[in-house]
Amino acid sequence: MTYIKEKGMKLLFFGAALVSIAAVILICVFLLASGIPAIREVGLFKFLLGTRWKPANNLYGILPMIVGSLYVTGGALLLGVPIGILTAVFLARFAPKNIYTPLKSAVNLMAGIPSVVYGFFGLVVLVPFIRETFGGRGMSVLTASLLLGLMILPTIISVSETSIRAVPESYYEGGLALGASHEKSVFFTVLPAAKSGIFAGVVLGIGRAVGETMAVMMVAGNQAVIPSSVLSGVRTLTTNIVLEMGYSTDLHREMLIGTAVVLFVFILMINLSLSLFKRRVK
Repeated sequence: MTYIKEKGMKLLFFGAALVSIAAVILICVFLLASGIPAIREVGLFKFLLGTRWKPANNLYGILPMIVGSLYVTGGALLLGVPIGILTAVFLARFAPKNIYTPLKSAVNLMAGIPSVVYGFFGLVVLVPFIRETFGGRGMSVLTASLLLGLMILPTIISVSETSIRAVPESYYEGGLALGASHEKSVFFTVLPAAKSGIFAGVVLGIGRAVGETMAVMMVAGNQAVIPSSVLSGVRTLTTNIVLEMGYSTDLHREMLIGTAVVLFVFILMINLSLSLFKRRVK
């Protein structure tokens, strides 16, 4: 009877894995089948390197959106990665019990806040702050980066803390035995041993930053031009799709699906690059 149950559970898990793989394959097939013919019609280089997005004039250049996505994602990582990792280290190795519980609860609460609420916070708080402090309209690369950096914190903190706690205690004790202080044992022994899981958290954070739409759309300004500074308005690949998909038709709609193809390839390239970097570090 036990053998039958184990066999049944193995088949169940195998079936679930096949469903996940099939879903990814179907998404890939849909995007490629719908987007590549339209990209071929416009021209790959005109599509990727064109600087003007005017569907009414059959101009479909997404370079401003690509640059915008890179700027916003890069800015979010500059803010979110250091703060997220240091917060995870504090929670795992430094926080007293009376501080750990409320701080951990706050991190979990941040993970459950809807994107539109983050966007409303950015619109009401961050946009006026940036406008009064640095000038400009307030809806800019800087605002979107700050908001996204805040949004990816829960993912990076949770995954990084789990990875740090998974490091055997003997690593830490070995550092102390060699004469290192508590801080040095944590940062030079435990943290390097947890780098694999920390990289995973960073990758998940990048995925959240690249794929975020609603919050960015509310604070970025949505201007389909290459930003000249961090205070300029910007439009990302995801917001470009959401803003125009509702009324698009024919070639316009197909080019938006082509934008989704570029976004999909963009995320794959990021994951592959980080995986290769992770192997080189090992």
